[in-house]
Amino acid sequence: MGVIGFSKSLAIELGESNIRVNAILPGHVNSERFRRVVKAKSEAIGLDFETTKKQYLDLVSLKRNVEEHDIANMALFLASTFGANITGQAISVCGDVQMMPS
Repeated sequence: MGVIGFSKSLAIELGESNIRVNAILPGHVNSERFRRVVKAKSEAIGLDFETTKKQYLDLVSLKRNVEEHDIANMALFLASTFGANITGQAISVCGDVQMMPS
């Protein structure tokens, strides 16, 4: 929540200078870090990696990881003329993560 509030404040302060500020909120990015988290969780609860990964992705509407290029594409969109009137927003690129598995 701090990043969102900070982004909103900056958008308000910098808008008159035509500087846009947004926060991109990634979901479960298919990355080495995500794999380490899932591996540690699977070892802690005694399940195999794929079952534990499925538990994470079952709580995502699209049932898949976000790819690194998905985040980059959103940043490019926001930086382009297509995003010229978007500022002060928290934009999720997450496939609709509903919650984290317990």
